[in-house]
Amino acid sequence: MKLKFIIASIGTIVLGACASMKDHEAKSLAETVNPFIGTDFTGNTYPGAQSPFGMVQLSPDNGLPGWDRISGYFYPDSTIAGFSHTHLSGTGAGDLYDISFMPVTLPFNEAEAPLGIHAKFSHDQETAHAGYYRVKLLDYGIDVELTATARCGIQRYTFPAAESAIFLNLKKAMNWDATQDSHIEVVDSVTVRGYRFSDGWARNQKVYFYTRFSKPFKALTLDTTAINPAPGGVAVTGPSGKNGAKGSQAKAYIARFDFSTQEGDQILVSTAISGVSMEGAARNLKAEVPQDDFDLYRKQVEDSWNAELGKIAVETSDEEDKVKFYTALYHAMLTPTIYSDVDGQYYGPDQKIHQTDGGINYSTFSLWDTYRASHPLFTMLSPNRVNDMVKSFIHFYEQNGRLPVWNFYGVETDMMIGNHAIPVIVDAYLKGIGDFDAAKALQACVATSNMDSYRGIGLYKSLGYVPYDVQDQHNSDNWSLSRTLEYAFDDYCVAVMADKMGEKQIAAEFFKRSAHYKNVYNPATSFMQPRDSKGAFNTPFDPEAYTEDICESNAWQYFWSVQHDIKSLIGLVGGEDRFSAKLDSMFTHNSTDTASLPIFSTGMIGQYAHGNEPSHHVIYLFNHVKQPWKTQAYVAKVMNELYLNTPAGLSGNDDCGQMSAWYVLSAMGLYPVNPVSGQYEIGTPLFPSLTLQVGNGKVFTVLAKNSGKEHIYVQSVTIDGKPLDKSYITHEQIMAGATVEFTMGPKPGPVWYKN
Repeated sequence: MKLKFIIASIGTIVLGACASMKDHEAKSLAETVNPFIGTDFTGNTYPGAQSPFGMVQLSPDNGLPGWDRISGYFYPDSTIAGFSHTHLSGTGAGDLYDISFMPVTLPFNEAEAPLGIHAKFSHDQETAHAGYYRVKLLDYGIDVELTATARCGIQRYTFPAAESAIFLNLKKAMNWDATQDSHIEVVDSVTVRGYRFSDGWARNQKVYFYTRFSKPFKALTLDTTAINPAPGGVAVTGPSGKNGAKGSQAKAYIARFDFSTQEGDQILVSTAISGVSMEGAARNLKAEVPQDDFDLYRKQVEDSWNAELGKIAVETSDEEDKVKFYTALYHAMLTPTIYSDVDGQYYGPDQKIHQTDGGINYSTFSLWDTYRASHPLFTMLSPNRVNDMVKSFIHFYEQNGRLPVWNFYGVETDMMIGNHAIPVIVDAYLKGIGDFDAAKALQACVATSNMDSYRGIGLYKSLGYVPYDVQDQHNSDNWSLSRTLEYAFDDYCVAVMADKMGEKQIAAEFFKRSAHYKNVYNPATSFMQPRDSKGAFNTPFDPEAYTEDICESNAWQYFWSVQHDIKSLIGLVGGEDRFSAKLDSMFTHNSTDTASLPIFSTGMIGQYAHGNEPSHHVIYLFNHVKQPWKTQAYVAKVMNELYLNTPAGLSGNDDCGQMSAWYVLSAMGLYPVNPVSGQYEIGTPLFPSLTLQVGNGKVFTVLAKNSGKEHIYVQSVTIDGKPLDKSYITHEQIMAGATVEFTMGPKPGPVWYKN
């Protein structure tokens, strides 16, 4: 295929709030959401269209690789090189970007790789809200609109009078992702199908597609690149040709569909994807997008978002807080993602096709992040989805031999550490959610926790910690200290589930293991400290240092990762006074060289790093030493200063919604320090009134008298009209529809609880 080369310069965009951010007219909740939050700085979010937990994430790609463009889109950029159907929200891993379409008029702009075919755009002519995205491609005068169903992406292109084309680029690959094979077939004059297989973070990823145009294309041209050059021809098909555009070797295709357009002509491109087959994608399209009606599907997805977001209602005169809150709730509901077709089929980690039992199979589990706040939030908002998520874990265990660590597209990436499907399972079980097989779930938890050859588990069991000087094939990252602490928490979770199920022997074994965190506490330094296989603590030791022994953190930040046993942690330090002094230092001891902090140490308050997950619960620990006003002050500071209604409004990776879930729960005045305890520590409520629909006609209500930016301190708190005598409320109280009423003031109030 001969392409006209026009090299475009990439200009600099002056950052600022989008026009949509300043629009204070009455809006639906879906319209209130600002998907541009987090698209700059380190948020790594995308602004495109998606349904709640949808398999499709249809969003623009700037066309350039790099860590800032992990989600495909970076707000300071000025080019768009396609609209692809899969993206990761707020992660640090560059993968997906599958099934990328790009409309153009002739001649079109093409730069050298990696940018390729592209157009300039301006944020002045770009808008987005939940389920909808729109942009004008300035070089071509084409308006692009995106919306989505659960498994389908719908694009509407409005063209000028021109000779036009739509490119489907199965060759395009960015960051960690690389095409291994692709395939395109012509079904009829408006329909094509095919697949893209790729390797990247998800190895051997398979995405099948089925695409329908609303107008027949007058010509189709294929360009192909042999991934492993070998003798063989290149098959070319058009509307009158035969199916089967795949050559005799693995190829990466670019397809060009030609159209003659008049001013205002609109072409809809409706694409279903599947991890199973082209036939599965066809069934998804037939079920979810049977007709060419963009406005219908836009309304459907907006209604879906309004229903999900409407489970929580807030009353406030502060429009910025409202936008931040509903955007955070929206971001929290982008993942995990649906990963089964409409008929229940899905691709498993054993590389076989499986069938659900009537529910939905889910994928994209960033569990090291999301077990902390996202999944506890789902137990309030979406218990039916939680049930299906737990079943997805159990099936993954049956097909892969262990529970997932960080899985998506039927693949275990082994990213991050711990076995944090366990707390998600245990939290659901303890809260009485769903009809999953609890015995099989416990079996999966125990088996996964006893994989001696995996990431130091055998050494952890025999020595009581993971040593830093012995590694195995799955332990190349080291992170020995962090692994010890994460395993101890997971072991506690196994123990409490086993105990409730009457499995006393298992419970006793895992309760004992849950105390292994004590084995890495060094009283000489008063920090958790890495040890070698002979028992010696590593030296020299600097708690501010970021080393290979600690996962994306330093010793200050990981010290508190004993969520299940804060009382004993206080005892290790020497009592409440010394513990509270150490907590104070956590928030006041600034790094000596802030310029050299790693990319994940952002949102810093002293050593507290709100931009990364190990710190998230620490801000609530002042409650445990009867200094709740400090929790209230710091929580208010974070909510007001580290979450903003701007593209750079997140202080770190959103990490599949964990950063956002922290904000949602904290704005409610609550946070689960121990995610399996069923207890939510009291913080400081953001809104004068908040109601949560918890099902069965019951409503959980949070009221805050005299609340405001200067009135962040709790003076008193009641639950159902009676004084609260705990520093927390329980999940049972929330789901029973309790009313929690705060009286707020400008100065610290008394300690209202006895625990």
